[in-house]
Amino acid sequence: MDLNKLTTEKRNERSMNLDTLSTEQVIRLMNEEDAVVPKAIEQIVPTIAKAVDAITARFKKNGRLIYIGAGTSGRLGVLDAVECVPTFGVPPEKVVGVIAGGDRAMYRAVEGAEDSPTLGQQDLTALSLTKEDVVVGIAASGRTPYVIGALTYANEVGAETIALSCNQDAEISAFANIAIEVIVGAEVLTGSTRLKAGTAQKLVLNMLSTASMIGIGKVYNNLMVDVQPTNEKLRVRAVRIIQQATECTEEQAQEAFEQSGEQVKIAIVMILFDQTKEQAEETLVQNQGFIRKTT
Repeated sequence: MDLNKLTTEKRNERSMNLDTLSTEQVIRLMNEEDAVVPKAIEQIVPTIAKAVDAITARFKKNGRLIYIGAGTSGRLGVLDAVECVPTFGVPPEKVVGVIAGGDRAMYRAVEGAEDSPTLGQQDLTALSLTKEDVVVGIAASGRTPYVIGALTYANEVGAETIALSCNQDAEISAFANIAIEVIVGAEVLTGSTRLKAGTAQKLVLNMLSTASMIGIGKVYNNLMVDVQPTNEKLRVRAVRIIQQATECTEEQAQEAFEQSGEQVKIAIVMILFDQTKEQAEETLVQNQGFIRKTT
């Protein structure tokens, strides 16, 4: 593979004298280059929406969303997956982040892990991948063997496959049903795809998880109604969400929060429809977890 053909590996003409710039000039240049990212994502919004619809459909069949990648790409996938648990109240096995080299690769590079397509397949096999799942292969370069191996196996199983890269006509795109290619151009620091490419991947992953969670009823208005109140800050936020969703008093929100067993969505339905906890639970079951369908 000729890396010079990859946009992510090209030299940025604007930063050829990067080492001679003042600190402020470096920061300003980086900021200007970062501004390219949302514009690049804007060009592929329909493709991202298609991916979200595919993920939502699999969620409704009790499938999982599995991110898989190496290095920075893998770490970003793990980050997004981990955050879904407290934000949307899903079990950790619902959205899974897999990184080449395992957990230790989150903190230190594991030599050669990304070069093995077999390892990508093995990691998905260990998760007992099924046809109801979605596998999102993440690779800024779009050519990581580990990700290609994972997507190849996912296709064999019949899982939905999505590729996320930052190069045009990326190699991994050929191994996915849906190809998301965010073309952000050459990095300020040549080849350092933790910069613009990493930012682009982070934004797209935010969209995939957040929008698909909206699609299965995890959001009411623009509120995180399935947030997990695992600490004092989040308990305060939970009561505030109940207030905002129902326009009740803080005292009413606190009471419903406690009566619901600290389940924000249940508390909201209890107040909106003057129901007991048991009645609210049944209401949500009947409406597939959506508050909106009950109003």
